Amino acid sequence: MTQRPLGAQISHMLKARGVDTIFGIPGVHNVEMYRGIEEAGITHVLARHEQGAGFMADGYARATGKPGVAYVITGPGLCNTMTPLGQAYSDSVPVLAISSCLDETSAKRGQLHQMLDQEAAAATVCEWSYEARSASAAYQLIDRAFTEFASARPRPKHIQVPIALAGEMAKGAAAALPKSAKPQVSQALLYEAVAMILRAEKPIFVFGGGAVAGADVVGDLLRMTGAASFTTYAGRGIVPSEAPLHFGSTLARADTADVFAQSDLVVVVASELSEVDLWRDDLGHDCPMIRVDLDASILAQGRADDLLLLGDAESFLRAMAIAIPARVDDRDPCWDAGYVTQCKVRWRAETDAERPGIVPICDALRAALPSDALIYSDMTQFAYVAKEIWDMDAPSLWHHPYGFGTLGYALPAAIGGKIGAGDKPVVAIAGDYGFQYTLQELGVAVELELSLPIILWDNGKLKEIEDSMVRSQIAPNAVVARNPDFCKLAEAYGGVSARPQSLEALALDVKKALAHRGPTLIHLTPDILAG
Repeated sequence: MTQRPLGAQISHMLKARGVDTIFGIPGVHNVEMYRGIEEAGITHVLARHEQGAGFMADGYARATGKPGVAYVITGPGLCNTMTPLGQAYSDSVPVLAISSCLDETSAKRGQLHQMLDQEAAAATVCEWSYEARSASAAYQLIDRAFTEFASARPRPKHIQVPIALAGEMAKGAAAALPKSAKPQVSQALLYEAVAMILRAEKPIFVFGGGAVAGADVVGDLLRMTGAASFTTYAGRGIVPSEAPLHFGSTLARADTADVFAQSDLVVVVASELSEVDLWRDDLGHDCPMIRVDLDASILAQGRADDLLLLGDAESFLRAMAIAIPARVDDRDPCWDAGYVTQCKVRWRAETDAERPGIVPICDALRAALPSDALIYSDMTQFAYVAKEIWDMDAPSLWHHPYGFGTLGYALPAAIGGKIGAGDKPVVAIAGDYGFQYTLQELGVAVELELSLPIILWDNGKLKEIEDSMVRSQIAPNAVVARNPDFCKLAEAYGGVSARPQSLEALALDVKKALAHRGPTLIHLTPDILAG
């Protein structure tokens, strides 16, 4: 095998594993990682901040289904990437961060970028974090990461390479390992699940983000079983929006507990049913549950009469779609479609009342966007409303920092998503405060001439926090910050901007932005409804 410095060999190895893009920032400690990037045929995207690099890798992974890779430096570079890594962990996104590290830290102090324990710090937000102390260890860790991305719940990993080791000559990595398969539910347990579903008189399915690969059979499966359905926010689009017994992504509505109380079987496919899905302690059901998940720790939350299935959601759904029609013709609906519609109308009205004025803007924006647009949103009231009332035409189209809930996600993640998605339309939606966490990444979008509409919802304050303070009978404090002229700011970076004064103008500006070569900041305020 050709001898190269290890840093260059790592890039060649990543290319052989399907990596075509790396996001990062070079520094004096990780320059050896950059020696082989171009030679390997990998595109490097220069972020303006390591946090941006991490979010770009996350957005790229969500858009492509492939692991996102970030190169960062020792110490502060890795620390700046830990927020994106924490987001990727909570949302099950395959991100691999490769950093440099100091050669020796036990006997030397005061070195550039020194931390007490860099490896352990990254382990707090990654599935694992290890130091490669030889070329073979680096190769094994990379292959381990890619194997786990393919065969288990995808979560971020961190590998650190000592500075001197990255520059040492090394043989190349061995050929890529055979593709790993996810664990499968046994035939006996599949038959038991089929029997439970067919015995149920009022079954409900709940689809989480881990079920997206089986979405093409879900509509038929629901029709065959007569079941009602919900999705989590991450699962939006898995169930066809026109399905008559689909309650939508409304699990957080308090009285969905009353719906689940009517069921005699709940089938949860690839969802944690986490706090950010429900905003209450449990679904509200008093019946058995079938739970399918790749993560055994999720199954451990079950009850004694539940059927707990460790395995791949896609293969489970496909097996159900074959086994159920072999045993029974399409069943009559087990739920009243009128009741489902009534609930959805009420919950939409509640959403509009809680955060007034956003629903009609969501409706106008949805009508203006192509049905296959990828959307990346930030922690902003606009997104909180949209997640409940904006039906998706397909899964994996709306991406949000669900679990970790970091601000600053939308813009860099959308940049990574656009790089991965190519000609497919991509949109970022951010609030005025969160946008300023990572606004410097506008430079990347301009530099790469990315057609990227950036919808900036500017209500002039941290409105969600203000509302929370008012509900808690706290006088609002520290919720208003002076904003810049966002349009001029975008133009200063080399982008273009628009300030639509009506919903009709918004639609036109969005269409122009999608056609423009480069990013367009579209500045929205609540006053748009007066236009």
